[in-house]
Amino acid sequence: MPDSAVRIALVFPSLLGTYGDGGNASVLAQRLRWRGIDADVIDVGVDDAVPEQADLYVLGGGEDTAQTLAVSRLSDGVLARAVAADKTVFAVCAGFQILGESFLVGAGEIVPGLGLVDCRTDRLPGERAVGELLTDTADSLGVLTGYENHGGRTVLGPDASPLGRVREGVGNGDGTGGDGLVQGNVIATYLHGPALARNPALADHLLSRVVGDALSPLDDHEEQELRAERFAFIRRARRTSRWRRQWRPPARDA
Repeated sequence: MPDSAVRIALVFPSLLGTYGDGGNASVLAQRLRWRGIDADVIDVGVDDAVPEQADLYVLGGGEDTAQTLAVSRLSDGVLARAVAADKTVFAVCAGFQILGESFLVGAGEIVPGLGLVDCRTDRLPGERAVGELLTDTADSLGVLTGYENHGGRTVLGPDASPLGRVREGVGNGDGTGGDGLVQGNVIATYLHGPALARNPALADHLLSRVVGDALSPLDDHEEQELRAERFAFIRRARRTSRWRRQWRPPARDA
C-alpha cells in the first residue's frame, strides 16, 4: 500500500471531459477511499503543468479543436516520461486518439499525436459510431459497457492489443472487431459513461496497477444494477429499429 495518498491527475478536463469522462477520476479516488486508502484528484487546467509525480493519469473525450490544443500542451514530455516510467494511464475517445501516432481533425487534416502508443486514427467510413458499446475482454474484467460517439477509426500497430472484442457497437472500427488498446501500463477505450462508473472491475484493474494487492472487495450492487439496466436496454433495443443512433446531433467529438 502506498505510504502517501495516491495522486490521480485528471488531464485538461475543460478540454477532454466530454460525456462526463472526468468522472472516471472521481470513481478511482472514491474506490480507494472506501478501502481506507487516501487519494487526491489533481484537476490539471489547460494552462497548468501536468504533475510529474502522479500515480495515475486520466484523459477523456473532446472535440477536434480540443484534441489539437491538448497535444500542444502535452508536448513538454511529462506524459511521455510517465509512460516510460510505467505510470498507469487511462484514456477515453479523443484522449485515446491523441496518445497515438496521428489523428484526423476537421475536413481531413492529419495531426501528429504524442506517439506514446502504437496506433493511428483516421475517419470511419460512413456514419459516425453512436450508441451503446459492449466489449468482451479476455480476462477477469468480463463484459465492458459504455456509450460511444465518435467519427474516428483507430488502427492498432503490432505493439498494441485491443482492450476487448466488440459484441455490440463499433469500437475502434478498423475491421478487426476490437475496442480500445492495451500497451504496457496504458489502457484506452471508446467507452463513455463514464466508463469506470459503469465498469467497476475496470476501475479496480487500473487501481491494482498502482496499489498492488491492497484492494479489498467492495459492495458493488448499485454498480451492478446500473450494468443490468444497460444490458436490459440493449436487449429491448435489439427488438426495435431504434437500436443504434438514438441521439441528437452533438457537438463534434473526435
